[in-house]
Amino acid sequence: MIAMFAIPGLLIAVAILLTSEGPVFYREQRIGRDGRLFRIWKFRSMYKSAARMGHIGGTESDGKVLQWRMRKHLRDPRITAIGAILRRWSLDEIPQLINILLGEMSLIGPRPIVEAETAFYGNLLPFYLAATPGLSGLWQVSGRSNVDYPKRAWLDALYVRSWSLEADLGILLRTIPAVLSRIGAR
Repeated sequence: MIAMFAIPGLLIAVAILLTSEGPVFYREQRIGRDGRLFRIWKFRSMYKSAARMGHIGGTESDGKVLQWRMRKHLRDPRITAIGAILRRWSLDEIPQLINILLGEMSLIGPRPIVEAETAFYGNLLPFYLAATPGLSGLWQVSGRSNVDYPKRAWLDALYVRSWSLEADLGILLRTIPAVLSRIGAR
């Protein structure tokens, strides 16, 4: 998959460099299986000054970070024009193939969360921590940002409780139409 996305990834990197100031990639610490921390790879979709515009990168559970994470806006002023396209088509996620190669993520599983989000899982957190985070998963094929956080946590727990290779293949097959329909993509 990395070879397949090499040329599109290079074109995306050039587009990011030509249209906004800052690095091509965005890295952020996430919670993995058994609570292990790792840094996720993404194509940068926000302006370099986004930290001043909406306080990204923080971890407090009552701050603006979680407000933006939990209620993604259709017109987020922090997102670049190229970033909006990348997010709409989930192309900003391509670099996570590196995380998969490193064993920090899998193709299918709960979406990786930041530490501050663990509070919103409540008694369902052990289910999240029992799985390797995935590039796609039950939440992504069930509406993504249109799904509220309690249902997202419930979907992650349901995924872990009923995990099977057959279920993963089903989610993988449902991922393509979910990405193409762009339902909940923000």
